[in-house]
Amino acid sequence: MSQGWNWSGFLDYLLNPYILSGAVTTLWLTLAAIAGGLVVGCALALARLSSHNWLAAPAHFYIWVFRGTPLLVQLIIIYTGLPQLGLKLSVIESALLGLILNEAAYLAEIVRGGIQSVPVGQTNAARAVGFSHAQTMRYIVMPQAMRLIIPTLGNSINGLLKTTSITSVISMEELLRRTQVLIQEKFMVLELFLVAAIYYLLMTTAWDFVQRRIERHYGRAYGNASTPVVAVDAVLEQR
Repeated sequence: MSQGWNWSGFLDYLLNPYILSGAVTTLWLTLAAIAGGLVVGCALALARLSSHNWLAAPAHFYIWVFRGTPLLVQLIIIYTGLPQLGLKLSVIESALLGLILNEAAYLAEIVRGGIQSVPVGQTNAARAVGFSHAQTMRYIVMPQAMRLIIPTLGNSINGLLKTTSITSVISMEELLRRTQVLIQEKFMVLELFLVAAIYYLLMTTAWDFVQRRIERHYGRAYGNASTPVVAVDAVLEQR
């Protein structure tokens, strides 16, 4: 067992292919989870906003359950509990399913909050100039809602990059899991955990730059739309 800090080991593992592969897994796991979560989350948000109780009630129940229970418990139930019901999933399938279902509950509330933040007058103005419901959502409501959705969504992606580490409990070969495997072999606890922390910091910092650019883009689009008529006129000019 090594004694004290091992500079050689720390520097060697900064660019270790095994660790790098784990970081890549963390990235694609995050992207897949956020993509799937957005699809499910948008559907849940629209269901929650529906005037039909048979749509709103199940969506509310889903969000209540998945936001009210830990992701760790959900992953364990999916990976070890579902096989008892005859549904056996691989580690990757279980990790993706757990992350998507959990993230969808949070993204649904983000999308719903963004849509509800747009004043009703915007919708009324759009209808007054002949927009259909679909056109109103596409051209008027969603572009303005995105200004509020994007920052919160960006924070969710940042958090999800780190939350993927929880999938290590079901042996998902992501960054933290591979770090733990190397620790068991090399006994360099502090060095390897610091390497993992640096990778997480690099990934979240890179995403922060991307998020800022996206926020600036959506901030410009409707930055001067102070009234419903101005917003609708801006869309009519773009079409």
